[in-house]
Amino acid sequence: MDFQALFDLLAPFFGLIAVGWAAGRYFPRPEGAAGFAWLQFYVIYVALPCLFFRLVADKPLDEVMNGRFVAGTTLATALAFALSLAIGLKASRGALAEATLQGMAGAYSNIGYMGPPLVLGALGPTAGAPVALVFVFDTLFLFTAVPLLMGLSGHERRSLAAAIGTVLLRVATHPFNLAAAAGVVWGALHWHLPVVLDRISGSLAQTAAPTALFMLGLTVALRPARLPPPEVALLVAVKLLVHPLLALGVLVLIGGLPPVWIAAGVLMAALPPALNIFVVSSQYGLGTERASLCLLVGTLASIVTLTAFVWAVKGGWLVAGL
Repeated sequence: MDFQALFDLLAPFFGLIAVGWAAGRYFPRPEGAAGFAWLQFYVIYVALPCLFFRLVADKPLDEVMNGRFVAGTTLATALAFALSLAIGLKASRGALAEATLQGMAGAYSNIGYMGPPLVLGALGPTAGAPVALVFVFDTLFLFTAVPLLMGLSGHERRSLAAAIGTVLLRVATHPFNLAAAAGVVWGALHWHLPVVLDRISGSLAQTAAPTALFMLGLTVALRPARLPPPEVALLVAVKLLVHPLLALGVLVLIGGLPPVWIAAGVLMAALPPALNIFVVSSQYGLGTERASLCLLVGTLASIVTLTAFVWAVKGGWLVAGL
């Protein structure tokens, strides 16, 4: 892939984030204003669920399920989470609740907003199946581990049984998980949407990435810019460098996977931190400033690191036979 093609692929993603940042920086509105709240609602409850449903339903998991790939990518994410959790425990002097959110910052890629359009744009439609699997199982892992650890930390002041019940409820009712689960069932049964619903959901899905990226830039712009604490740099390094290298190493060691699957797993892991780390931090009322800094620093640094990983993958230097 030459430089112009690489630029043409990546520039729109970071450009949309930049447009949102500029809107928030130069035309500020209160974050709690109705417009921002409705934009957030639209992205989380309408556009992205449509995208996730179509992404998964289009690639029936009963046909493309690859247990070794799922085990490899989920293990890489779990290792990145464990390393980030350890960094968080050290920085917070053993505060499990804060460390859990830092673990999420170092392991949860922007697999919803940036992942599908960027990876499919780089690798083509054959990457659709591994992209869908990473989304489903990384989301399942993190949206189970994080609430469970938060419950165990005592931050919510509830019993273990109540914490586990809350975890199960949140996992079962999260719009991303509901959409992905519906897509799994729909694809497994080989159903087809009626033409009207197909067109409506398709139109909504097409707005997901640009709207979400705009909101990501807007959210980053509304966060106060301060010198980040040392652990933020470590968490960003884990997310942008260690996580994709772990994914590469684990998938290569597993063996027997098509090169495009390995490449997709690496690029999904190389994405910057997800906006959900700020959403979850806000939900618990803990560590929102650090989450904002991880988003800001991670998004900016990924301009260099993600470009380098895409270049290396497309050039055949990381994944042979692509």
